[in-house]
This record gives sequence, C-alpha cells and structure tokens, in this order.
Amino acid sequence: MPYGTHFTLAASQSRILRKFRICIIRKSDGRCDNIMAGREEMDLKRQASAPLYEAIERFRKKRIVPFDVPGHKRGRGNPELVDLLGERCVGIDVNSMKPLDNLCHPVSVIKEAEELTADAFGAEHAFFMVGGTTQAVQNMVLSVCKAGDEIIVPRNVHKSVINALILCGAIPVYLNTEINAKLGIVLGVTVEQVEKTIQEHPRAVAVLVNNPTYYGICSDIKGICDIAHSYGLKVLADEAHGTHLYFGDNLPMNSMKAGADMAAISMHKSGGSLTQSSILLTNNGMNADYVQTIINITQTTSASYLLMTSLDISRRNLALRGRQSFAKVSEWSQYARDEINSIGGYYAYGKELVNGGTVYDYDVTKLCVYTRDIGLDGIEVYDILRDEYDIQIEFGDIGNIMAYISIGDRIQDIERLVGALAEISRIYSKEEKRFEVDRQMLLPRVLASPQEAFYAEKIKMPIRDTKGHISGEFVMAYPPGIPILAPGEEITEEIIDYIQYSVEKGCSMQGMEDSALEYLNVLKI
Repeated sequence: MPYGTHFTLAASQSRILRKFRICIIRKSDGRCDNIMAGREEMDLKRQASAPLYEAIERFRKKRIVPFDVPGHKRGRGNPELVDLLGERCVGIDVNSMKPLDNLCHPVSVIKEAEELTADAFGAEHAFFMVGGTTQAVQNMVLSVCKAGDEIIVPRNVHKSVINALILCGAIPVYLNTEINAKLGIVLGVTVEQVEKTIQEHPRAVAVLVNNPTYYGICSDIKGICDIAHSYGLKVLADEAHGTHLYFGDNLPMNSMKAGADMAAISMHKSGGSLTQSSILLTNNGMNADYVQTIINITQTTSASYLLMTSLDISRRNLALRGRQSFAKVSEWSQYARDEINSIGGYYAYGKELVNGGTVYDYDVTKLCVYTRDIGLDGIEVYDILRDEYDIQIEFGDIGNIMAYISIGDRIQDIERLVGALAEISRIYSKEEKRFEVDRQMLLPRVLASPQEAFYAEKIKMPIRDTKGHISGEFVMAYPPGIPILAPGEEITEEIIDYIQYSVEKGCSMQGMEDSALEYLNVLKI
C-alpha cells in the first residue's frame, strides 16, 4: 500500500491491533508509529454503529410481503399481540433471511454486530445468545469438556453448569469454599485453593469461576487464570452478573482483561438488553469455529431478531455511555447502602468484606442486605416489599435480600426502597430466631456424576427418609438458582433440614418432580 493511502480496518483486523503492539513504518522517514499498545480504549466512532439494528430498520421500511414464518405476518394474524407489544415491535419479529443474516452461520450484519461486541468487551470473539446465559454457560462447558473429564468449580455455581455436565458427562470437582458465618453466604476461592485442587485432580481440564457471585463476591480471577494456565487448564467465567465490569471504573476486574478463555455475559441483567439475550465471549486463541459448532447444537434455528437487535443496541449504548452510567449506579448503590445501614438492624455490606483472599474484591453495584438482626429472614422481607409496598427486588434467601441497581434505576425509586425497609423494621421486626445448620452442607459429597445420576433408575421416597441416599434430581431455591442438591450428591440430615426450612419460609423451590417437596427421587440401590 503506497504511503499516504487512506484505508479502514476490518473488525477482525481491529481486534488484532487492540491486542498486540502494532507498528506501521512510514516510507518517508522509517519512523514507527505505535497505533495500539496493549488493549487501549475501544474505537468509539466504530462503536457508534449498530449494524443489525440498522439492517432491521432498512427492512422495516421496505414493506415486504411475508410468505414465510412467523405466522402472525407482522402482527396481522394476532391483533391482541399488536395491542400488547405494538406494531413496530411485532413488525420486526421476522425470520432469518439474506439481508438480515443468520445466527447459526453469520456472514454479514450479525457477524459485524458480534465483532463490534468483541471489540467493546476486549475479547477475540463474541457470539450472540438468544437462549439466555444458561445457554452461554452450557456452551462454555461443552466447548472444553467431554465425558470423563473433570472440571473444577465452586459449589455455588448456577444450575446451568450442572446441566451442562449432565449433557457432556464431565464430573464436577468442588472447591472447598468458605462461608461467611454471619451472613451465611459462600465466599470466593483463593488461588492457593485452586492450585491445590488442580494438583489433586490431574484429569481436570478447566476451572470455572463466578465473577462476581450473586452477592457481589469476587475471587482473584487474574491469579486463578495465571495458575490454571500454567497447568494447561482453561478458565471459564460465569459473568452473568458482571456485564458492568467491562464498562465501569473502580469495579472488579473483568474476565477478559484477567485472561480467561471464555466468559458468559448476561447483557439483559445489568447491560440493558431484553430478557433472555446474552453474549458468549472467547479469548486466548479459542477455536471460534469449533465454539460456533457447539453453539449450534443448543441454539435455536429461529433466533429472535428482537433479542439480537436489543444486544446490538445495548452494546452500542454501553460502549458510548457505559462508564458514565455505571459511575452513577455505583454512587447510588453506595448511597442506598449508607442509608440502609443508618436505619439500624440491617447490614448492607460492601467493600469492608474485602480481605485479599476469599473476598478478593467486591462489586459495589450489588445492594445486598442482611436482615436477620431485625428477626426476619431475607425471604420474608422480600415478600413484604412486594406484597405491601409494591417493590420487587431481585431475591431473598434465608438471611439476605438483594436489590439489583442498574442503568434504568432512578434516585426516587432508591429512596422508596430505603423508606420501605425503614418502615418494615419498625412494623415487622421481632425477636430473632436463628436457624443454624452445618454450612458444610453446601459442599456435599459427589457419589455419582451428574449424568450418571440423572439417567439412573430412581425411586421416590419421603424426603425425611432420604438421608444417606444419592439424589437423582435438583433441589434449588430460585432465584438465585444455585442447587441445594444436584444429581449425584449425597443427601445429609443438614440438607434435609435446610430444604424443609426453605419451604416453610416460602422460598420458590424448583428442579424436583414433586412440587410440594414431600418426596425426592433418589438412586435405586
């Protein structure tokens, strides 16, 4: 190319420039211009584009006569749907076609949107997910694990991880995570714990890390990446609750920056896209073609353009305005934390938990509040907020509630939450009746692989009689969707007590055949 020729970089070239130090030599003086040094700021001019959204808009204006699916024909066949969602929304609920690309094999506008997403998140590749982060997590595991492999995971993983193991036949190796005795929440894992577990399990092929957990706890993900890679293991990051880590200052390190191989991102949680839309990121030379093949095993062939377009628009919004938005989110979350702690009886925890080990860092956007000092379980406060104050928070467990603060919140809504909690403390507080269990129950013994247990012959038993048996099904409170029991795990007295207490307190229990949880399926001996 002659000196002085103007040119533009393709998205794939741009990613290469972003990752490595690139020098362009001028013919005239032989000087080296450093175009990029390491991962620098994304190209905001390119990020202002939204190729899939723009293609959808062009399509919408053409008045094309549909003789394809979906059968509602731009809403004409279902006027009630149009009344609910609007003509514009239903009008772009379309099928894959050449001008709009195809998610199973993207070659044009979807591919361009995914490349922009990869740039925005500092990844080598990005894949749009329309099956939620559950699908993204499963695709991560399926991409690196096969039958008989071991994968090192903390016990507080989402059910999607265990479901992936049922599909591929890999075996979980649980990290011995610590519990905060007061709060009753699982903490992070240390680099030392990870290395020890790797040494004890030479069949392990990967380590999975929650970054952050539901409660905002972050492990030393960079240290874990470094040690796992030194032993030849892949690192998978469940970042369902960490979209904002890529666009916020003074927040915990995101997994791509830390060097993780893959990450599952819930754009619909803190990123602003439509529910069920997520992203799978890859790094470190992962075979993107193979990952796409794995995705196509679980991905629908009728991908929703509403979901995909929301990913494209939300990525653009975060790239252009994310830092300002999440600075506000962090500020408001801390304000709420300070106000709630001033009420008395509550404990809204934050950065003070950081100890450099099991709590390496803390995500301050998570507004988690311990409630038991006012004599109420978290699930009780959760229900009161919804039923008496018309406030829907993210979840309540035995000891805690969590309110999700994100880019769509308003200060007046936060004030309303704080006021409601103050009134609940005044009206509903009572003498505390603490429920104590052996917190090691969160680390049950794995006596059979999830796949083996799931497909094994089972018998149904009264839950009180299942002690010592092997579970053949899931039992979990949802949210957060972390199994109390998973297929293949030994049932203990403590687990039974915990399950029954959760039922009595009104937790939404899922995963088991018997919705009343009077019976459990266990492996036939």
